[in-house]
Amino acid sequence: MNDWQKKSPLDWQTYVDKLVKVVAVEKHEYEGWVLTVDPVSASIVLATFPENEKVTVSVVMGHAVQEVEILQEGDSDMKQRLARILAPEESQAYSPEELEKRKNALKTWLETNHIPVGEQGELGRTLSVAGVLTIEPPYGPEQCSSSNEIILSRVQGLVQGYLDKQH
Repeated sequence: MNDWQKKSPLDWQTYVDKLVKVVAVEKHEYEGWVLTVDPVSASIVLATFPENEKVTVSVVMGHAVQEVEILQEGDSDMKQRLARILAPEESQAYSPEELEKRKNALKTWLETNHIPVGEQGELGRTLSVAGVLTIEPPYGPEQCSSSNEIILSRVQGLVQGYLDKQH
């Protein structure tokens, strides 16, 4: 067990949202922003932002880590940028009014396309499609659930197409 693996989760937490240089076995070096450290394996999850490219996420296995040096503290902009990597767009906070608007718009669109849809649950927040599929807030393809995979796949495709047209 190396020194890095002997650290506690509280020690590792101090590295999160910071730019680090990791020296691993065989003198491999990695640089990136620490998204998280796995508390079981001590593996470090790094994010890098190559010029004009999407974010790259890499993992340095905990057993291979020899040294971790903090190069730069993350400012609030960087912390938000890192937080968005792991949080899907749909998880952005919606007000109850926005959720109601999204639900009603999707329900109307489904009805217009002759898809039987109703509301269920105590507050009527869940949409029920043909009694075999449910859509929870915030009403995106990821919030669809059904035991019938064919119906699930088709309705997710419809919902994604609907959302694409909205933007």
